[in-house]
Amino acid sequence: MTSDKTFKNNPTSSGVFYRLMDLFSITAGLFIAAAIRGVELDQHYLVAFLILMICYLYTAEVFNVYRSWRAGKFQHMVSWSWLSLVIASGALFIFAFGFKFSENLSRLTLFIWFLSSFIFLFSWRLFIRLYKVNKRKLGFSLKRVAIIGATESGANLFREISQHDELGFDFVGFFEDRQPDRVFEQLHFHVQGAICEAVNAARRGEVDVLFIALPMKADKRIADILRQLGDTTVDVHFVPDFLLSNLIHARIDHVGGFDTLSVFESPYLGAREFIKRSEDIVVAALILLLISPLLIAIAIAIKLTSAGPVLFVQDRYGLGGERIRVWKFRSMKVMENDAVVRQATKNDARITPIGGFLRRTSLDELPQFFNVLFGDMSIVGPRPHAVAHNEEYRKKVEFYMIRHKVKPGITGWAQINGWRGETDTLEKMEKRVEFDLQYIKSWSLWFDIKIIFMTIFKGFVGKNAY
Repeated sequence: MTSDKTFKNNPTSSGVFYRLMDLFSITAGLFIAAAIRGVELDQHYLVAFLILMICYLYTAEVFNVYRSWRAGKFQHMVSWSWLSLVIASGALFIFAFGFKFSENLSRLTLFIWFLSSFIFLFSWRLFIRLYKVNKRKLGFSLKRVAIIGATESGANLFREISQHDELGFDFVGFFEDRQPDRVFEQLHFHVQGAICEAVNAARRGEVDVLFIALPMKADKRIADILRQLGDTTVDVHFVPDFLLSNLIHARIDHVGGFDTLSVFESPYLGAREFIKRSEDIVVAALILLLISPLLIAIAIAIKLTSAGPVLFVQDRYGLGGERIRVWKFRSMKVMENDAVVRQATKNDARITPIGGFLRRTSLDELPQFFNVLFGDMSIVGPRPHAVAHNEEYRKKVEFYMIRHKVKPGITGWAQINGWRGETDTLEKMEKRVEFDLQYIKSWSLWFDIKIIFMTIFKGFVGKNAY
């Protein structure tokens, strides 16, 4: 799985413009509805407007409505904006009924308001879309582009350019110095010449944009190309190779007037942290409310079938590698929390009579919803390992500790893909970490929701869970 964008950009003026247009659309919809119905917009409608706008803007941020307008995304952009309005409208109705001022709002006026807002949200986006597409069809804003380096990353870029005419790119070709047998497959027919020819074409004004798709190890060659292109007016972009494209949420940032490229950092930047925490609190509270009878029943069963406490508390590593105390239903006769912790194996004599069932069905993990409420864990994230296992595998598995850029989770992408339970081989832990890093790189609210639903059907049991 790859993320939609390798590099995250800072907010742009277009994002601010889109937000203002949405604000105008919903405001205009309210005024039109009031004019049609002859309704005076008193304080009740003002409160309703504020609730709708706050909920809409929050939901739109959750759905990433204001991301850049990329190729082929127009339908998605409209759909997400409409869905955001539907959710915000539902929140308004719940709030109005809950605080008993719904009788002060005309239902027909609200219907016209929402319908008008739907139309406006679509119309201005359609106008912008048609304007850009038609301008490019008429030959305006077309840019002649070329790619230096017939590599895998260059091939991926070429695929995007060739599939989306609306980008406004007129592709010239690849320029490569390597022998044909070293060129990435299927690109031989697109190589127009050597790299020096691309530089000369830029000097003659025959190319507007040059993408450099050479690997990072060719840093001296890249530096030489950039020096030559410094004598031209061409736009130059660097296409990340395999290493850069697999960084965890790589993002351009600034320290004063100095540009930096983040390599390892949490995906929960800005409003995303609030969104993630809101998700955890709401989902954990609802689940605990629903499963409270089950929790009591399991606690009684543990006390009746074995001696010892109901809960087992174990040290784990949490966000930033800090130690946290994770709660579980006790499923073993021992309470191991030392420098050496032996994982449960098949037919393990330490497991209590009911412990095997609790472990196979993941019911022993249910108390961790309290860890979520207290802020030590998340609903979705990499599963926390015992401290002893962390210290062991961080030395054996590359990028192992990157798992701690986010809070550990009750369920995760690795678990629903079958990588849960005993890790008796290094390969099993490597696969678990691989899926954990995929999750961190590709995180979104919808990804979390997908994992939660998949957990219901395939995440509770596993052949490696003993």
